[in-house]
Amino acid sequence: MSEQISSKLVTYAVFLATLGIVGISIISVIFPALIISNTYEFPNNLEPFETSPWAFPIIISIISLLSLGFLYKNEKLPSSSYSGIKFILNFEISKKVAIISGIIILILYIGISSSELFLDEVNQWPDYLILEEALVIWPSTDHSSIYVNEQNTRYVRMILLDFSQEFLQNIKFLPFIASILVIIFTALITIQISKKRFAGIISMIILLQSITFTDFDTIAVYENFWVLFFLISLYTIQKKSWYTSPISFILSIFTKAFVVTYFWINIFFIIRAEISKKTKYYIISAYAIIIGITYFIFETQSGIIYDEIVKIDFNSFLGGFTGWGNSMQLDPLMVLCIIPLTIGLFIKSLKGIKQSDSILIMIMGTLLATPLISLVTDFYFSLPYRFIPFVVAVAIGIGVFLSRED
Repeated sequence: MSEQISSKLVTYAVFLATLGIVGISIISVIFPALIISNTYEFPNNLEPFETSPWAFPIIISIISLLSLGFLYKNEKLPSSSYSGIKFILNFEISKKVAIISGIIILILYIGISSSELFLDEVNQWPDYLILEEALVIWPSTDHSSIYVNEQNTRYVRMILLDFSQEFLQNIKFLPFIASILVIIFTALITIQISKKRFAGIISMIILLQSITFTDFDTIAVYENFWVLFFLISLYTIQKKSWYTSPISFILSIFTKAFVVTYFWINIFFIIRAEISKKTKYYIISAYAIIIGITYFIFETQSGIIYDEIVKIDFNSFLGGFTGWGNSMQLDPLMVLCIIPLTIGLFIKSLKGIKQSDSILIMIMGTLLATPLISLVTDFYFSLPYRFIPFVVAVAIGIGVFLSRED
């Protein structure tokens, strides 16, 4: 009984913390100047409570979706609507149909996106010039530009990009393969948590409708290797090959150091995982060792670079919350559904799907990552591609919300 009470307290704590971070992010969208006007170090004439065009759609979507959920829960909807929603929530497909459906979705996606492999990336993203210079001197970090040197400290990423360019004759090829695998692992994690194959197909569709994802799926300079390794580290926690989880996580760190801020997401996934306590202890111990090794490598091999870019600024931490709203301008579904989804996952957790808490932590962690990075350095800019793990979390969350009722 005490374990059940403890678990319920964790659910409430996770929900309230996530709702708080999501709420701050939404407020920064409704009132774009609220945080900036209070943290900008120079005088300004900004009106902190001037609303954006998003204000009305966000309020309407929250009221509409929560009202629909309330009416459904209390069986106050018209019988046809109630039956339709109940059918969707309990609808399932066979393994064969799920595989065929997934393959069809991937074929359509590859067919539409493959032409992007032949675009000159210099004309797409000027930062590609920095990557080009880094590849010329790779694996050296002896360059006059700290930006070039920093590229070559991402060892795993640079190995993969160099291989794609030199052996596959197209630097975009492996990043595209990584994006395809991100879609697959998004579906696999959704199925693993929801125990529902149809939910996995839905999560694939939600991810592919995201402009944030499709804008960067074939881009070499902002590749998805780090997202892929991070998702593999989450998926393998509940597999017999659980020992590969910390390995995948360290690979993601040396693809993009930004992933260090996700460490606690993985730990919470382990705590909520449907595995024995003994296995949980083993995995957490392995993660502790991995983080220790990572710290040692950064300190001894590339500490000089990272020492130069560290700059603590709490105002930058607050300003980091505006990055999400700016980056999600072309992804209305993410903005409009995030609060109802947060509440919906909380309800799912209370009903027994405890790993809904893990998705809430993933949503909160991917939102908090940019403010945390902004707190310690102004070296990185808050670009939309950093929120691809957030988009994945929402896609998984929607799939889990559609998990079975019976």
